[in-house]
Amino acid sequence: MTRTTLTLDDDVACRLREEQERRGTSFKDTVNALLRAGLDATSRRDGSRTPFRTAGFALGHSLVGSLDNVAEVLARVEGEDHR
Repeated sequence: MTRTTLTLDDDVACRLREEQERRGTSFKDTVNALLRAGLDATSRRDGSRTPFRTAGFALGHSLVGSLDNVAEVLARVEGEDHR
């Protein structure tokens, strides 16, 4: 067992006290359990997550022509006074 001093932000200390009361355990046991859970979650996440991918699909032809020039598209759709 290692004894250490840890300075907690007020919001973290408050949440720890609330969790301690909810669990009915000592502050030390609550901190250790939550640190273990956080460390376990972090180690599981490393490399085990599948990258999120979206499938593309064809939308068909544009009804307003080329979309390369936004100002040109707005002029065609809204008129020359689109600004």
